[in-house]
Amino acid sequence: MRQPFRIDPKMPPASYKTYSIVTPVSTHFRPATCAEVACPDHEHGWRVRVEGLPPELLHTARTNGRKYIEVSITESETWLMFEAGQPCFRATEHRLPLDRPALYVVSDGDWRGNPRGTPARRHDRAEHWVEDFADHQQQLADTAQKG
Repeated sequence: MRQPFRIDPKMPPASYKTYSIVTPVSTHFRPATCAEVACPDHEHGWRVRVEGLPPELLHTARTNGRKYIEVSITESETWLMFEAGQPCFRATEHRLPLDRPALYVVSDGDWRGNPRGTPARRHDRAEHWVEDFADHQQQLADTAQKG
């Protein structure tokens, strides 16, 4: 995974605040079926190339109980073609959002961490989070103007 581009900070992490709006998977989503998320593999079927697949994954693909046919295109190209309408190989990863409001969080520090270890503050309403952000921005502007 590519790392995000970040400008080198001019101050230590303790000099920063992080404002975030989060919907954690553990509290804001539930497991879902392939059909519920309109999974393309479930709807149309999918295929897996045999060549280059590690032996343990090939064994799993062939013995997991899903319906498939093995199609040999050439001596060096074989595919397992899985029927539509059955759970895909990523079925356990499918999630749907629960009807819960996002969490509006303000924490000390930045992407490098929270060196003081202060607990994050959670606002119950978006307006309060926006107001907190605006107040912080004003404090920064006032400090910069003073020099």
